[in-house]
Amino acid sequence: MKNKINKYCSSIIDYKRWPTREVMVGDIGVGGNNPIRVQSMTTTNTMDTKLTIEQSIRMIEAGCEIVRITAPSIKDAKNLKLIQQGLRKSGYSTPLVADIHFTPNAAQVAAKIVDKVRINPGNFADKKKFEFHDYSEIEYQDELDRIYNRFSPLVKICKEHGTAMRIGTNHGSLSDRILSRYGDTPIGMVESAMEFLRICEDHKFHNIILSMKSSNTQVMVQAYRLLINKMANEDMFYPLHLGVTEAGDGEDGRIKSCVGIGTLLEDGIGDTIRVSLTEEPENEMPIAKKIAERYNGGLNSPFSNSNVEIPYDPYFHRRRKTFNINNIGSDNVPVVIADLSHKDKIKHDDLAPFGYLYSKEEDKWHLSDQAVDYVFIGNNDADFSLPGTLSFVQNYRSWNKNSPHFPLYSVKDFANTTVKSSQLNFIYISELKLDDRLIEVIKNDDTIVLIHESDYDYSVMIQRNFVIEMIIKNLMNPFIIKRKYNNDPNFLLRSSIDIGALMIDGLSDGIWLSASQDISIVNQIAFGVLQASRMRISKTEYISCPSCGRTLFDLQETTSKIREVTNHLKGVKIGIMGCIVNGPGEMADADYGYVGTGVGNISLYKGQEVMKKNIPTENAVEALIDLIKEHGDWLEPSIV
Repeated sequence: MKNKINKYCSSIIDYKRWPTREVMVGDIGVGGNNPIRVQSMTTTNTMDTKLTIEQSIRMIEAGCEIVRITAPSIKDAKNLKLIQQGLRKSGYSTPLVADIHFTPNAAQVAAKIVDKVRINPGNFADKKKFEFHDYSEIEYQDELDRIYNRFSPLVKICKEHGTAMRIGTNHGSLSDRILSRYGDTPIGMVESAMEFLRICEDHKFHNIILSMKSSNTQVMVQAYRLLINKMANEDMFYPLHLGVTEAGDGEDGRIKSCVGIGTLLEDGIGDTIRVSLTEEPENEMPIAKKIAERYNGGLNSPFSNSNVEIPYDPYFHRRRKTFNINNIGSDNVPVVIADLSHKDKIKHDDLAPFGYLYSKEEDKWHLSDQAVDYVFIGNNDADFSLPGTLSFVQNYRSWNKNSPHFPLYSVKDFANTTVKSSQLNFIYISELKLDDRLIEVIKNDDTIVLIHESDYDYSVMIQRNFVIEMIIKNLMNPFIIKRKYNNDPNFLLRSSIDIGALMIDGLSDGIWLSASQDISIVNQIAFGVLQASRMRISKTEYISCPSCGRTLFDLQETTSKIREVTNHLKGVKIGIMGCIVNGPGEMADADYGYVGTGVGNISLYKGQEVMKKNIPTENAVEALIDLIKEHGDWLEPSIV
């Protein structure tokens, strides 16, 4: 009997690409020994041949290696031929992909024209009615037989014409059948894809790429890992396309994409990527190219033994078990530490970039939702009282026991002094591995929080390995990541990956970022990474699709309008979807939804339940506010 494979990557401490077969998409190889490919999707009406060609060219010239175009009908699918011919006449041989939802007949037409078709197993053969069904085994098998008969014609056409296929599962559009059996889970996402993949295998069709997209980065990462493990146990090694769906726009969309995509690429998972932004598709290319370049050159690990046993569940998010020290560790949200040690004297106004505004007239502090928890002041001190949510950290030689601040030590200094806080002591370390000296110092001491700094490009592997050693040694001291990015033009990208990858697995209890950028921007990115990894919510979250030819309103303009009036609603998640395909399902775990349901018409959702239908666009934003008020989640901006 074959032994079950438990792995989801080649190594968690030594960068190695997960081995996959090569799949040709036109002249572009995906998987195997090929570099990580970058792709995107047009936002034009597919029937507007000229505009679609022009936008495709802008995407290609920006670095897009594979262009995806929606084909919502047979008519659209046929028009892909004209688009393809126009691009070829203009000298572009970039592969084209037809994006299919609900229309198997359109997929069959497109498969004879383009280089790849993308189908969503959640809606290829099923209509979503949000109904629960208690299937018997026989009834479920009957459903699988129905899907086999519905899907097989497309598989045969792809095989005959040499057309590649992406089986692209989306967290928010799982079928009622999958939801009834597996729930709204990463396992359900994997099984949704595997049902279709097994049909392809039965037809001996292997020109397949898979994806497991979600707007929730934790769900996305878990689903891809589960998929790899599932495929490996069935001797399947198909390449993977990575993406965080409905990531949003601006800084938030970029951070969220880096967290989700980067976490997987750090593990050697992923053969092609798309950064889905609610912006023009060519704007996705710079960040996508930078992400791919980070890994196409490879990462060198200092560790020789890559066969490390994982002492936590990589398929289910759970925080590492730690002491509760002050407000650090245990069930506390990860803390944020800022740095003012470069200042000669600390003043009230120095705290403004970190979320603390002092009113001299009122003698009162005003806190933002992105107020840090600790500020390192080095050898300095302050002659004013701090708000109760903030503490200073000093070098231990400048600290005394009567101080309201907390000391920072090296391992050697902590071991050789008796001057310690009875409540909270920080120890700074930068070692690659956990050594006996540190173990002896920290074991059984529930006042010690470790701050670990790494300057390596592969810091995720180093700091993850350090935490793994702590788990194995049953050391429960909280662990804070420290990273410095001086004069780094890729600060947002690198910090999102370096911090986000460890947060996704619940391995860190806080972050300390420093960079040459403005300190308020550094602080903003720190909180952005925590939000993107679903570890600390400090602002409104927008789950906004990147637009395509199905979109029924201007997504960028509408997202901006909605953001303008709701960005003070901390912790509220708002989905903004251009059409019903990316509607209540794709919003996944959004609290409220704004969905295009017809030209000039919007429907509003609470969760996945439609609450108001066919509202004229000009009244829809106000109606959304009214809906939020009706359910008790609205606060007036003046009192936030």
